[in-house]
Amino acid sequence: MYFEQKGIHPLELMDAKKEKIDREMAWELIQTRPMVFIGKGKKLLSLEPESHKEEILKAVMGRSGNLRAPAIKTKKAFFIGYNDTIYGALEGS
Repeated sequence: MYFEQKGIHPLELMDAKKEKIDREMAWELIQTRPMVFIGKGKKLLSLEPESHKEEILKAVMGRSGNLRAPAIKTKKAFFIGYNDTIYGALEGS
């Protein structure tokens, strides 16, 4: 698994196909951290939830209306979507 190879040890894993996270639930999770990093291929957004709610939700919700995967919550931030820079920052977390 990618996480184990990179030394990333999640405390909890969820199957996005079985456990759906809609817009309201996603916002409840995201606003618990002072920073959110959103990866989409080579693009990387870093935003503060307290002042960018609509921009964040537009970027993190998938076409199906669920939170995009992967979504990782750390002690200081929320990381959503895939981007090499994001995963480099998580190594050893």
